[in-house]
Amino acid sequence: MFDIKKICCIGAGYVGGPTCSVIAQMCPNIKVTVVDVNEARINAWNSDTLPIYEPGLKEVVESCRGRNLFFSTSIDDAIREADLVFISVLSNPEFLAEGTAIKDLKNPDRVLIGGDDSPEGQKAVRALCAVYEHWVPKEKILTTNTWSSELSKLAANAFLAQRISSINSISALCEATGADVEEVARAIGTDQRIGNKFLKASVGFGGSCFQKDVLNLVYLCEALNLPEVARYWQQVIDMNDYQRRRFASRIIDSLFNTVADKKIAILGFAFKKDTGDTRESSSIYISKYLMDEGAKLHIYDPKVPKEQIILDLSHLGVSEDNQVSRLVTISKDPYEACDGAHALVICTEWDMFKELDYERIHKKMLKPAFIFDGRRLLDDLHNELQVIGFQIETIGKKVSAKRIPFASSCEIPKFSLQDPPVKKPRV
Repeated sequence: MFDIKKICCIGAGYVGGPTCSVIAQMCPNIKVTVVDVNEARINAWNSDTLPIYEPGLKEVVESCRGRNLFFSTSIDDAIREADLVFISVLSNPEFLAEGTAIKDLKNPDRVLIGGDDSPEGQKAVRALCAVYEHWVPKEKILTTNTWSSELSKLAANAFLAQRISSINSISALCEATGADVEEVARAIGTDQRIGNKFLKASVGFGGSCFQKDVLNLVYLCEALNLPEVARYWQQVIDMNDYQRRRFASRIIDSLFNTVADKKIAILGFAFKKDTGDTRESSSIYISKYLMDEGAKLHIYDPKVPKEQIILDLSHLGVSEDNQVSRLVTISKDPYEACDGAHALVICTEWDMFKELDYERIHKKMLKPAFIFDGRRLLDDLHNELQVIGFQIETIGKKVSAKRIPFASSCEIPKFSLQDPPVKKPRV
């Protein structure tokens, strides 16, 4: 069997960088070169400050960088030297969850390798299997034809996204009836046929994969004349959009039907904790809806750089003209973000937000002070927070027994929950 000695990975992003770093660590006899046209990104991979944040990644990179792991912009040279080139992740799709990517790579549920039925295709499949067999048990390495591997990747993310949209739809019903979506999720999750994974109601899913892969599935179904199937999967995306708009509308309703010129602290901008990735983050959309209503946002995230937040909010379709410069401030810590705010909104479930001194925060906020928990992060603190004086609104549950009365003197227009969301263009 052909022995792989040199691997080239094209693309030093969230998939290529971590995946090939782990391959280099687990296969010390293989030289792994990760190439990219982005020189600044490659320079970052070769520095002490990696271009992405992922728990455990820095230690993996530093253990083998310069030994058998290299990052370069010399794409042609790396391809010429390589025995194996990673180009498309769909023929060898990754099933990584950001925040646990290193653990997922070192102890995967499965490794899926697709290839043509031709002799050359099967030879390539066997060669790649041999690479993974350095640390992955053979029974966890699945081989399929190329179409099966591609559809397996799309279907896996579509099923996970579907579960999130399903529980989020139930969260709306819980708020209307007085049920608690966490209790409902726990009850149905104990059914072994259903299981308890991905039943966490929230402000909506984000990240680069779920929406992209569901929409790819929708496109395939439409192209293959399967309109009913396409509409079924499109509803997963529509429900996610609805959840974001519904949460933003609830913020506006609770703040006496207007957020114009009101300071609102946004805690968390990454699409989930333990990553600095903001792609398709619900925070972007919540911020957009609040900016459209004239809110002054003070945003804090422990891992997302200021420049990334400004870039995300400045995209065409997210903000207009000088909206961001007028309405957005990036704070250096959560206390600064909440100082003088009418409300704080938790958009990312960073553990540090559970440890904040909320009594200190309440003293510096305008009254009545509101907490909008879009991640059900503060469930265990509700009683304590109410004693402090907070009005609490959360996903899938009615918390505040008493709502401060408000009588509007005029009809204040707000966005419609039925309006189609403006999509952020890909850049």
